[in-house]
Amino acid sequence: MGAIALLMLGFGATVGATVAQERLFDQQGYRIARYRAPARNAPPRVGRIAPAAAAQLRPDVDALFIDVLPAEGAAHDGAGGWRLARPHDGIAGSHWFPEAGRGAPDPAITDWFRRGVDRLTHGRRDRMIITYCLSDCWMGWNAAMRLRDWGYGNVWWMAEGTDGWRGLGLPLVDVRPAAEPAH
Repeated sequence: MGAIALLMLGFGATVGATVAQERLFDQQGYRIARYRAPARNAPPRVGRIAPAAAAQLRPDVDALFIDVLPAEGAAHDGAGGWRLARPHDGIAGSHWFPEAGRGAPDPAITDWFRRGVDRLTHGRRDRMIITYCLSDCWMGWNAAMRLRDWGYGNVWWMAEGTDGWRGLGLPLVDVRPAAEPAH
């Protein structure tokens, strides 16, 4: 075997070992790394809903649709707003909580998400909630698990996210981050 092949073999082994050693989940079970990867099974005590089934529901009437895709190039200004670098397409009637699907979001984001969902559900823990992101994205999965951990009992995860919605030929619209609830 040539020297270059041996070097490449060694490089591949190192990369493989690094990926295998990387912690993908924290102690609570939230995905904390490599968010863009296949996610097939719903979190514990969360249902999985197909885009075609979700499309039969009316946002804000039959279910709350919660989008947690991060806002690329955006910043949360800490004063109740977002500076967006570009528009964001989501399902009409959705409530967008950028960054709320991270495994360990900033505490201000977690507080905003919790208070926002509490406001949207009027405190009803049995309200149907559907979380989503993109296909092969763990952020909607994390958000669904977080809502269950907070005591919401009717939480669903749409694994295919906006990609699955678009795949059905359904429209996406420009959505803005959810309003900051009053303290």
